[in-house]
Amino acid sequence: MTADSLAASRPLDTMKWADSGLLAPLPSALLAGRDVDLLAPMRFLAPGAMPDAPIPRPLADRPALAAALGDANASYGHPGAHRLAGQLADPQTRVVVTGQQPGLFGGPLYTLTKMVAAALWAVRLQESGIPAIAVFWVATEDHDWSEVAHASFAGPEGAKDLSLGPDPAPLTPVGMRTFGPGLDELFSSLALLQPGMGEAESHAQLRRWYRPDARFGEAFCRLATHLLGERCPLLLDSMLPAVKSAEQPLLRRLVTHRQEVEDALRAAEGRLAARGYSPQVDPQPGAAPLFFLHGEARRRILWEPEGTLALRGGPSGWPIEQLLAAIDDNPSVVSPGALSRPAIQDALLGSTLQVLGPGEMSYMAQASALYPVLGVEAPWVTLRPQTLVLETSLRRHLEVRDLAAILDPRIPLERVVAERSGPNFVAAERERITSAVLALQAPAMALDATLERPLEKTREQIERALEAFSGKVDAAAARRDGTALGRLERLREACLPLGSLQERVLSVAHFAGRFGAGFIDALWTQLDLDPSTLQVISPDGLRE
Repeated sequence: MTADSLAASRPLDTMKWADSGLLAPLPSALLAGRDVDLLAPMRFLAPGAMPDAPIPRPLADRPALAAALGDANASYGHPGAHRLAGQLADPQTRVVVTGQQPGLFGGPLYTLTKMVAAALWAVRLQESGIPAIAVFWVATEDHDWSEVAHASFAGPEGAKDLSLGPDPAPLTPVGMRTFGPGLDELFSSLALLQPGMGEAESHAQLRRWYRPDARFGEAFCRLATHLLGERCPLLLDSMLPAVKSAEQPLLRRLVTHRQEVEDALRAAEGRLAARGYSPQVDPQPGAAPLFFLHGEARRRILWEPEGTLALRGGPSGWPIEQLLAAIDDNPSVVSPGALSRPAIQDALLGSTLQVLGPGEMSYMAQASALYPVLGVEAPWVTLRPQTLVLETSLRRHLEVRDLAAILDPRIPLERVVAERSGPNFVAAERERITSAVLALQAPAMALDATLERPLEKTREQIERALEAFSGKVDAAAARRDGTALGRLERLREACLPLGSLQERVLSVAHFAGRFGAGFIDALWTQLDLDPSTLQVISPDGLRE
């Protein structure tokens, strides 16, 4: 085994997230075992624990939904589409669910991490004798263009963000959008940023699915199944007609029980405030956790005092009966918001475990309030693993004590280098040696007064010699520190591209293009489901 392979295989005892100051307050508290009751009726899964998994009780016809998902996944090229659909149709099968918007080129790295984590949780349940599958909720109904329309890649000159440009159709769900002509220019920029042969092959693969006339959701699903193959979760497009039909009674209940919904959300906000937390989703009195597709614009539904409704930025005075009729006739025009989507998702799937990012976990203390209103059995929730991908050549220079400082751009790296060097050992020894020479003066003078001058010359010679040696040590330290500083600068650039955590910035396609199929193998084999530590993944760690 090579030195690089040895370095890659050594476990890295990375820092605890709860102590890092880099997580939001509520996820940090949950990892420390505090305030877990704020998620009730959800249950927070402590690191290292296993969820109990009673027989699921979905409120929808799960076999019918499974059949539709099997056909959809087969169309994406998922090699296990019908096998997973068959498992989902089985009432004994538990579901581990996670999800994200279908970001350009697979979205940021954490999107892939969530997929792999959900699949690994399903494997862990299966190994304990519990039938389970992973499902990934592709949030195509969302309309956040700024989140999905860009992708960041790292090149020789550092990281660069590539964007499709300004939003051409604000409020239009991403599942209804095509990439448009800006995609060709983006590929040209990508070729300049990543000119290697392996990257070029990866870019050619991307062009198969990412075309100007292609839609976000389908391209995302095709890329995911290509990368993960049999390991890919069953993909659920939230705009799939079978999904919308299954949602219909739940959407209706959110309307007919609107006062109960609002009271439950206000009570949750009050509980958060009483513990000193700010709600992750800003309180919006009178606003439903629902959107209406008016034309191609997804607008928030607002309850009016007169017993009618309005659409934010749109018409007002609509009878609520008109909304209920729309839900009955065409549920695709109504979609859940961030606070109602989790309960609807779990009602359809009968979820056992949700795998969430820190931001999502922060708003679950609000979203959990709607489970009793909708009569949905709440699942366990866990944080996704937090990852950092470092090639072995960088990882072997990473000292755990430095990691928190490297991840904090406010801390000068020169300070890290200085702390690594430790105290000035020459100065400390110089003082001790000088004291020892001076201690010779009394016994020497008692023996012969003429020894005073030779002793002084000896002291001066020792001082000069130590001074010269100290200079050589300083020069060596400067050379070493220059090298160390350069390494730390490269580490910080890798950890904080564009000034933010790597997993939140660099695209899935960046890693797939740079490291090839081995990257997926490394992520699958090295990822630990413990969310309490920052895990370093070595994409070349499997190479001998």
